[in-house]
This record gives sequence, C-alpha cells and structure tokens, in this order.
Amino acid sequence: MEGLRLRVKDVEFTANQIIVRDGKGAKDRMTMLPAALKPSLQRYLEEVRALHRADLKAGYGQVYLPYALDRKYTGGGRDWGWQYVFPATVLPVDPRSGVRRRHLDERVFRKGFREAVKTAGLTKPATCHTLRRSFATHLLQDGYDIRTVQELLGHRSVKTTMIYTHVLNRGGRGVMSPLDSL
Repeated sequence: MEGLRLRVKDVEFTANQIIVRDGKGAKDRMTMLPAALKPSLQRYLEEVRALHRADLKAGYGQVYLPYALDRKYTGGGRDWGWQYVFPATVLPVDPRSGVRRRHLDERVFRKGFREAVKTAGLTKPATCHTLRRSFATHLLQDGYDIRTVQELLGHRSVKTTMIYTHVLNRGGRGVMSPLDSL
C-alpha cells in the first residue's frame, strides 16, 4: 500500500529519494530512488501526467488529500504533485464528492503480481510482501548495517529488522567463517 499510495510530489528525482508518507507505524520515512529506474519512471510519469490533463479537461482530476488538507488547500487535489504515481484505471463516483481519481487498487496489483510469479515460473511462493523482504535481504547481503535497513523499512525496533538476517545463509549470526576466505 505504501507504493500504491505514493504521490508524484514524493518522488524526488534530483535527491534520488522517495518519501513514504504515513507508512509502516503511521510514520513518514525516506528511501532511495534507484538510479536505474529514473529514466523509465520519468517516462511513465509523463503518461500519468497526460491522463491527469485529460481528467482535468473532462472536468474532474481531483484526488483525495489526506487528513484535512482538502480544506486547507482548496483545489489542491487537482494539482499535479498530489496525483498518485499509480492511478486507478477506472474513475469511481463518490456520492459525497463526485468523481475522483484513486490509486491503483491493491487487489489489481496482487493479481498482476501473482500472474508475474506464474509467468516467471517461480517455484517458491511469493507475495507482494516478498518484495519488501527481498529488498531488506539484498541490502544486508550487500553489507549495509542493520540500523540503516531498519530506517529504510520503517521498523520501530531493530528486533523486527533482525528477522531478515536468518535468510542470509552465512552461518550463525550472519558471520562468514574465516575458512571461507582462504
């Protein structure tokens, strides 16, 4: 859901970071924007911007603003920065506020993920949460310290992050045997 609720303004291309708002533990945090994804993400956002312009031209294009921001920033829900990075393909009608663009539904994403797992021929079970676990595991395998990984994942306690160390498959406590370096 953190990814699906991502807003355009929270992707900072110049700083190479993504701001996750109201994420795990109802906290905001920053994570990295992979340099390898920047060009394709920028092209994708141009398509999303075209969709937003079409919505505005058709007389809608408003998205939900969190908390009371819609009262504070009247019309802010039409601003490009507040649009979802992953918008829904359909426009539901809210009986109170009319037509508003929402983010991609998590069920649609899960279904697509399951199809991708099947198409890839993976034999191990994988869910959307596997992406988060894989992210943490790869950071630890690359030598990043547990506190950095804790911060990137938004865990309150380092004990929660420690569960990812068991999959490093480097022996007890993630330590490599000196014999392996000979």
